[in-house]
Amino acid sequence: MGVISSRQRAYLRALGIPLWRRQQAPGRQVQESDVSDTPSSRQTVTAPSAESAAGATPVIAGLDWSELEQAVHSCRACALCEGRTQTVFGVGSREADWMIIGEAPGAEEDRQGKPFVGRAGQLLDKMLLALGLRRDQVFVANLLKCRPPGNRDPKSEEALACQAYLARQIALVQPRILLSVGRVSAQHLLATDTPVGRLRGMVHRHPDSALPLVVTYHPAYLLRKPVEKRKAWDDLQLARDTLKNLDA
Repeated sequence: MGVISSRQRAYLRALGIPLWRRQQAPGRQVQESDVSDTPSSRQTVTAPSAESAAGATPVIAGLDWSELEQAVHSCRACALCEGRTQTVFGVGSREADWMIIGEAPGAEEDRQGKPFVGRAGQLLDKMLLALGLRRDQVFVANLLKCRPPGNRDPKSEEALACQAYLARQIALVQPRILLSVGRVSAQHLLATDTPVGRLRGMVHRHPDSALPLVVTYHPAYLLRKPVEKRKAWDDLQLARDTLKNLDA
């Protein structure tokens, strides 16, 4: 990675990622390095019921943004609709190169109707800013659009009920790279039960869209395990370099 700006260095420090200088090679001036070099249809939309969710996929695949948002807002495809304050659709640029995909809304997301708010959201913002990106330059969404009770992990049937919504969001945004944050998101997107620690550090292909997909840890996990921030930064660099290589 090349020399980064003072602003990006400040964000990296805020993430708790140390900076250091390269060893001086003969005849070469010492330069500061930011981190390790490791590569690291315009009809009224009727949302599906639990009974019709599977058959609704072709309908969802033809929706525009406003229709899709309406369908998510009124969805009753699984039991999570009974306990939600509101659905959490997604935020950011609808023409973004980057799409960030998390797991499910938490309590604060359920109250505000936006993904990644609170401390985890603040950390995600710092992670993006370390790459020189603002949240309004990416599209951020969750696998699930409703909060599981007690912030438990989503059940497989709940993820499947929301699958068509996320697929349509990907199709509408047409991002150039997907960044999956968290175990549930990664395992569902890649249809695997492989642990996150073995999924990160490489570029996958999203089975449905064939988009490059990079896996990293969820910001909430990084708040509990700050020592893993270094690995998360490696993942972000991998995603950034993958995107750059698409233009090479």
